[in-house]
Amino acid sequence: MIYEVKPIRVEGSSQDTKLHIYSLNNSKEINPGGVRPIIVMCPGGGYEMTSDREAEALGMKFLAMGYHVAILRYSVYPAIYPTALMELARSVSYLRDNADKYHIDRDKVIVQGSSAGGHLAASLGVFWDKPFLSDALQCTRDDIKPNGMILCYPVISSGKYAHRSSFVKLLGDKYDELVDEMSLENQVTSDTPKTFIWHTFPDDCVPVQNSMLFVNGLLNHKIPTEFHMYPVGGHGLGLANHLTATPEGYGIQEECQSWISLAETWLKNI
Repeated sequence: MIYEVKPIRVEGSSQDTKLHIYSLNNSKEINPGGVRPIIVMCPGGGYEMTSDREAEALGMKFLAMGYHVAILRYSVYPAIYPTALMELARSVSYLRDNADKYHIDRDKVIVQGSSAGGHLAASLGVFWDKPFLSDALQCTRDDIKPNGMILCYPVISSGKYAHRSSFVKLLGDKYDELVDEMSLENQVTSDTPKTFIWHTFPDDCVPVQNSMLFVNGLLNHKIPTEFHMYPVGGHGLGLANHLTATPEGYGIQEECQSWISLAETWLKNI
């Protein structure tokens, strides 16, 4: 395995913003000369932290499936929009530019995000073709385009069902100016990538309506979508097992543990 930690810098980045890259080596016995898809992960944390519970343990699951993984520890408050989005776009561009080094299939770069990290991943999914990103990063739009999205109980809407503190931290003094634009269900276009999304019905932190509104936007633009709503479970479950549970035991929900195997099946069709 190749393991590298690459600093990611854009205007406004914090000093500890890093991309942790886990690349499976090729082998004469297994995959000589082959390339693999890569999952670019954005942990949640309300745009004020990046949660360990939605980072390495989940990434190791994707590695075990045969995918490369890159975990972005992006800038959070007091860094404000579009800093984290620029960092994610730069990460995707970097990985495509170095696809030979890391044995990456350039046409299979999937962004994954949990909670507020889901908002970040989905933001790239809806804004990748906007000139403000490619112009600032001096790259082409195709360099930063995700080929798919995996969204886990994502923050999406800044309206009635908003996780309000995420948008306050994301936007800072730009809140009044940009809060409506950040409601991503209204930003879906026919160029938004295919999406896998899951949420729990009783989520009392980020209401399930966030996912449902986004799914409706995807449906309206005929974007291939797989959506799972579990009837039990709270917010921030990670893998929903002991590997991502809190020290107090929160986050184990057997009924929701199937999401990762469902995502594995979905990934095979990307």
